[in-house]
Amino acid sequence: MAGKSRQGGTTIVLKRQEGGGHGHHGGAWKVAYADFVTAMMAFFLLMWLLNATTEDQRRGIADFFAPANMLGQRSTGSGLPFGGRTLNSQGGLASDAGAVRLERGPMPVALDIEEEAEGEAPNPGQGQGQIPGPGQPAAHAREAAPEADAAGPGGEALPRPEALPEAELRDELERRERLALEQAAEQLRAAVRDDPALAELARQLLVEVVPEGLRIQLLDAERQPMFATGSAVPNERARALLQKVAQIAAALPNDLAIAGHTDATPFRGGERSNWELSADRANAVRRLLVETGIAEARIRTVAGYAERAPLLPDQPFAAANRRVAITLLRVPEEAAAR
Repeated sequence: MAGKSRQGGTTIVLKRQEGGGHGHHGGAWKVAYADFVTAMMAFFLLMWLLNATTEDQRRGIADFFAPANMLGQRSTGSGLPFGGRTLNSQGGLASDAGAVRLERGPMPVALDIEEEAEGEAPNPGQGQGQIPGPGQPAAHAREAAPEADAAGPGGEALPRPEALPEAELRDELERRERLALEQAAEQLRAAVRDDPALAELARQLLVEVVPEGLRIQLLDAERQPMFATGSAVPNERARALLQKVAQIAAALPNDLAIAGHTDATPFRGGERSNWELSADRANAVRRLLVETGIAEARIRTVAGYAERAPLLPDQPFAAANRRVAITLLRVPEEAAAR
C-alpha cells in the first residue's frame, strides 16, 4: 500500500502472502517399497522353483552356482576339494572321502588258463570259477570250482564240481535250476497276491514247474476274460498280470516259449478260425513282454494251438481253456554238457 509521509515523500509497503499446501517430501519411501516388492517377488519365485523342480535338478543348479575351486586355499560354495584338503594344506592329500569300496562277489568262470601252456600244472581250487547257474552254459564246468564251498538254500555246503562225476554234476545243475524256478514261481504268486488291484485275479494265474521249465498261464474266467471275444488285444487285467510276469522273467536267463489256446467254440469271423485267434493272442503277449523289457532274443517260440490242447479236456467249452501260456524253458542237456 502506498501513501505519503509527513515529509511529503512516497512510502512503499510490501505484503507477502504465504501460499497454501504441504511442503515437499522426499522419495526415499518409494525406493524402499520397490525393494520390498522385488524381494517378495524373488521369494515367491524361489518357492515356486523349489516346488517345480526335482532333487536332481536342484542339485545341478546348486553345483552350477557353486563351482569347486580345486586349487583354492579357502572353501568355495561346494566345499573344499580333495575330501577337505587342498594343495596348500600341510601333509598329504590322501583322503577316504571318495574312496572306492570293493565288495567280494562270485568268482567268474575260468574259461582258459594260460599258465598251463607254459608247462605249469594247475593247482585245484586256484584261479577257478563258480558252477554256472540256471540258464548259463556249463562250459568247462568240471574244471571250474568256487574258491570256497558254496552254501545251498538251506545253508548246507555244496560239493565242489571237480569232485563230482559228469552225471552227478548234471543232476546238481538241474537241482539248482529247479530251485531257481520254484523261487521265481513263489515270487510271482506273492507279487499278484499282495497287489490289491490284482488280488482277485490270483485264481486266473496258474504257475507250476513242469518238465519243460516254469509254465505261467493266464486263464479266462466267467465274465472275466483276458481278451475280448474274438479279439487279440489284451485288456487292462491281462496287461497288469503280464507286467508282473515280465518282472519275474527278467531276473532269469531262461528262454521263453509263448502259446495261445482257445476253447472249442467255433470262431465266428469269416475266414478266420481259432488257429489264427490263438496265434494272434500269443503274438500279442510276445509284443507286450518285449515292450516291458524282455529281450527279443530270449523268445524262442510263439505258437497257437487253437482248441487242440485244452486245460480241461472233459469241459471243452470251459472259460479256463481260453488262455495264454508263457514257459521259462529249462537249459537243454546238450548245452549243459558242453
